[in-house]
This record gives sequence, structure tokens and C-alpha cells, in this order.
Amino acid sequence: MPLNRLEEPLVEPIDDMDEEQQQLFEHIRIAVDKGQAPLRIDKYMTEKLQHSSRNRIQQAADAGFIHVNDRPVKSNYKVRPGDVITLMLSQPPHDSTIEPEDIPLSIAYEDDQLLIVNKEAGMVVHPGAGNFHGTLINAVAYHLKDLPNFDANDPEVGLVHRIDKDTSGLIAIAKTPEAKSNLGLQFFNKTTHRTYQALVWANFTEDNGTIEGNIARDPRDRLRMTVLPPDSPEGKPAVTHYRVLERFGYVTLVECRLETGRTHQIRVHMKHIGHPLFGDEKYGGREILRGNRSSSYKAFIQNCFQCCNRQALHAKTLGFVHPKTHRQMDFDSPLPADMESLLCKWRKFINGTTTDTFETT
Repeated sequence: MPLNRLEEPLVEPIDDMDEEQQQLFEHIRIAVDKGQAPLRIDKYMTEKLQHSSRNRIQQAADAGFIHVNDRPVKSNYKVRPGDVITLMLSQPPHDSTIEPEDIPLSIAYEDDQLLIVNKEAGMVVHPGAGNFHGTLINAVAYHLKDLPNFDANDPEVGLVHRIDKDTSGLIAIAKTPEAKSNLGLQFFNKTTHRTYQALVWANFTEDNGTIEGNIARDPRDRLRMTVLPPDSPEGKPAVTHYRVLERFGYVTLVECRLETGRTHQIRVHMKHIGHPLFGDEKYGGREILRGNRSSSYKAFIQNCFQCCNRQALHAKTLGFVHPKTHRQMDFDSPLPADMESLLCKWRKFINGTTTDTFETT
């Protein structure tokens, strides 16, 4: 069962419920590893439940919803090797079965082994907490509903990789277990080719570069990622290569080539070197980070935010070896209308601005 955030409201403690209300349903089960050192359960579960805050977990424990070995415990309980932790809530868990939904798809390529979709911004890729319907995989399930051997609920087929909800661009779906295994191995071995285009804040002193640093959950905000030193024992290694495509003084259009595919990799790596993605609210890009504070400039930036109401990031190219024919396959997706319009606004702006006023990082 996926380890999702605690969505259900925590109202009254179990002791105050009548007999009928005391029926509880298991939402999450965690078996503690044999080598686990004693650790407070609220801290332990914060590490395991990536989208839940420690305060939220403490509330669940105080309300009697967190059990260890079938008995409720408080948040200061220290987990031990072999403990079985369960989150028991008064509402049954949401049915996570993926149902086909008639949602239009922009299909870049399709054959008997795979499907390449050009995902629009705003579409969640896979059902999860808070987004159980209207996702890309719901749309794929409908598109392939007449394919006898494809089951969207079978983990051996389906998504090969993912992109964020508000990122647009190319994504691969495997129709067969053989295709998913083959493509998954190519991603693991870093033999695939993926480039993104992003509009980021600030100018660059260089034309290209490489960002290296382990990516891990931000301990201050579990919904964000952060960058740690490459030699850090925490997080996962991540490498992003970038090159400048077009300069607009206060913002820059860059191409990013991924060696790894970590959560929010481009967004957090660019933030780390002082170039948050334009419009990226989660990583500080939806505020004026460069330029003057005149009313006309502020109005221009707000107009840009409205024009492209998301992080300005597009998965532009995708390349791999076909799992069946063994031929190299390369796909290119044009920038969507909102990003094109955004770049057009900056081009018009730059033509009326003196370039010697711009700052570099």
C-alpha cells in the first residue's frame, strides 16, 4: 500500500467514540527492519511517510490512530526491530484501483510495445493522495482499454518514468512487461537521452555547466527536495548538465540534460545554484528575483506569471533503443503555447532594454 499523506481529518480520540464508531481500517502497515536502532515513532514515521509532517503524525498518535503490534501508542514510543506499525483510521482507505477515463491524449508515437505521450501541464501522471481521478494513467487505461494484455493496475506495465504535474512534455508508457523491463533497464543504466527546456531566473556568466549533488527530502518541508554534497551519505546522487539557449538579462532559457532522474531534479538543482525556475512557487521562483522594482516592471512580471501559470519547464526530447526492434528512437516535442508566449514577452522586453544593466550570477 502506498505511503501517502494523512488525508483524513483527525477529530476525536478513539476512547470517546461509541462502539459503532470504533471500527477502524488499516491504511498503512510498516514492518520495522531487524537492524533498526530505537527511535521515536513520530520521527521514524516522518522519515517513512514522505508527504506527512511530524506534527501531523503526532496528532494521529495522540488520537489513538497509530498502533504498534495491534496496540495504540503515543508519539514518544520508541520503535524496535520487528515492530509492526499500522495507521488505523475511522474511514476505509480510498480505493486505489485505476479506472479508465475518457480524457484526450496527445500521442507522439504508438506501436505494439509502447506509447509516447506529450503530456500537458497541469495533468497529474499517476493517481495518488488528493488526485485519484483525471490523471495521465487514467487516460492511458481508457486509450488501451481494448488491448487484452494491458492492465493499468499491473505494475509490470505502464509508466516507465514520470514528470511533475506542472511540467509539460514527453513521457513513455510500456504496453508489455518485456518493454517496461527493457526500458527501465535503459533508464537505470543512463543510456536514455532526455533534455528539458527551462526558463530560469538570473543571467549566467558561463554558457554551460554541470550541477552535482545528492537530492533528498527537505527536513523542514517534506513536500520539497533539497541538495546535499555529492559525498553525503544521505539522499540520491543526481547530475544535471545545462547549456544556455537564450539570454534575456533577468532570466535565461536553458537546456538541461539529465544523467539521473530524481524527484524535482531540475527544479531543485537550479534553485541550488541560484537560478530558480521562473514561476516555480515551491522553489521560490514565483517572485521577482532580478530586475528593478518599478511599477511597470512589476506589472510585466505579473503578466508573465499569468501567461505561464506554472514552473516554466518542458520535457522536450526523449531518446532510447526500441525494446523490440533495437533501433534508436528519438522524439522531440515543441514548446507548449504558454511557454512560447512567455518567451515572446521576454523577447519583446529585451529589445527595449539596455543590456548593460543586467546582472550575472
